[in-house]
Amino acid sequence: MDWMAQERERGITIVAAATSASWNDYQINIIDTPGHVDFTAEVERSLRVLDGGVVVFDAVNGVEPQSETVWRQADRYSVPRVAFINKMDRRGADFSMSVESVRERLGANPVPIQIPIGAEDEFRGVVDLVEMQAVTWSDKELSTPERGEVPDDMLALAIEARENMVESLAEIDDDIAVKYLEGEELSVDELKAAIRKLTVSVQGVPVLAGTALRNKGIEPLLDAITDFLPSPLDMPPIEGVNPSTGEEEKRHPAEEDPFSAIG
Repeated sequence: MDWMAQERERGITIVAAATSASWNDYQINIIDTPGHVDFTAEVERSLRVLDGGVVVFDAVNGVEPQSETVWRQADRYSVPRVAFINKMDRRGADFSMSVESVRERLGANPVPIQIPIGAEDEFRGVVDLVEMQAVTWSDKELSTPERGEVPDDMLALAIEARENMVESLAEIDDDIAVKYLEGEELSVDELKAAIRKLTVSVQGVPVLAGTALRNKGIEPLLDAITDFLPSPLDMPPIEGVNPSTGEEEKRHPAEEDPFSAIG
């Protein structure tokens, strides 16, 4: 989406660009914003129209200074977020460190819903803590994910991580709390509904992992976008002033409503 010559030469995004993609019968409208601090105004104006966001963190560096700036901007506009720990294939990648940096430096409530299988050269997939399945990718380009049993050597770690996830959900969802305290098994649908509630209410941030360059972790991220981030129909109408009449009006997320924009 970096279409300007300067962007391609420097390898960074300078201006926000919009596109759309289809995933499992959903249309996802995407605004790709700059990551460099010099172009933060592009991020600010994009956040005003977003229903939700994916914040990408570096698995080696964790939260970086520009990430803090963007996060505070998203807090200001109460934008629900999903976090993606990217570059898990890089030397020095550390998922736990990255999650803790989100907690400590941003004062956020990160809730991992995945844990990585391997890291650096040995990164090959994730454990889906909601469905308790391993999701792996081969090293072939554009390989499709395969679901299977959690590796034996990761089972204890996955069970502990799932317990931590459920405890975080129980803090904001009474139904989950009651079932958890009574030792009842929670269904996948119940957990997904609780994660969505956590996300949309901006009380927590689901955390996923992968490496975009190798196309590992992208399909679960798209699932998380459609499962947990709000659709336009979940959002309240936008209030503004009609420049022609000077009167306050509301615009609902409906095709029959007149076009509106932010000046």
